[in-house]
Amino acid sequence: MAEGSAIEWTEATWNPTTGCTKISAGCKNCYAEKLSKRLKAMGQAKYRNDFGFTEHEAEVELPLRWKKPRKIFVNSMSDLFHKESGMEFVARCFETMVRADWHTYQVLTKRPGKMARFADVFDGYFGFPIPGHIWMGVSAEDNRAARRIDGLRKARCGVRFVSFEPLLEEIDGVDLAGIDWAIIGGESGPRHRKVEEKWVEGLIEQCERQNVRVFFKQWGGPRPKSNGRTVNGRTYSEYPETPKAAARELPGFDGDRLSKPRPKAGPALGRTIHSGERLKFRVKRCAQDTRCRP
Repeated sequence: MAEGSAIEWTEATWNPTTGCTKISAGCKNCYAEKLSKRLKAMGQAKYRNDFGFTEHEAEVELPLRWKKPRKIFVNSMSDLFHKESGMEFVARCFETMVRADWHTYQVLTKRPGKMARFADVFDGYFGFPIPGHIWMGVSAEDNRAARRIDGLRKARCGVRFVSFEPLLEEIDGVDLAGIDWAIIGGESGPRHRKVEEKWVEGLIEQCERQNVRVFFKQWGGPRPKSNGRTVNGRTYSEYPETPKAAARELPGFDGDRLSKPRPKAGPALGRTIHSGERLKFRVKRCAQDTRCRP
């Protein structure tokens, strides 16, 4: 976990998993892949598998140690909903996010189907959707990837966002119903693909017309800050306006745990949870747990 971040729209990063698999055009010049190779060469044990997907048990509860509230990008070096991630492991990461509810979490994926299935599990277990301090998002770098937004809408959660980064073509007529926030940005690096001004301006116009908050991250270039982050003289640094529901204020919280019993007839998990796995969500009241006090 990094207590600071060069990523403009967040304040820290938390990587309970590392590594990923390229599945779309936005993955071509993946910064995380390059950085993983460098960190492995430096001898960092966490990256011993290079860019192969890896779960890190020791990282699961790290946000509980941070007392100062901050925005945390979950898995800047991976995808929590990767095809190889275990749903029980994902559940324990979300347990940490519910317990350490003084932070805001930004969970970004290119795999909205698995995200939506997990959100069903979460809602079915607790009896309420993923709370508003956990933002759920998808990447949509081009028109084909923009189809992921439909999958995101199926996720039962309080805040949804879309990262149009790296923006690779004009995306017109995008339906942003149910979306709270959009990140827009061009690609950076020695092999960056240039973003056009009209693509950015068009997306911002569509967001404003549909009441979606906008954060324009960068124009991109050889380096992230090569061409700044202003659009027609304006800097877009907006965030969604949503109430933050603390775990102790949610239905089913009886003072020391979330006591909602697991439903007898919940979502079908056969395709995503191996036989014998259980979702062991149990949240202690932060005010009574010294590890949780902000």
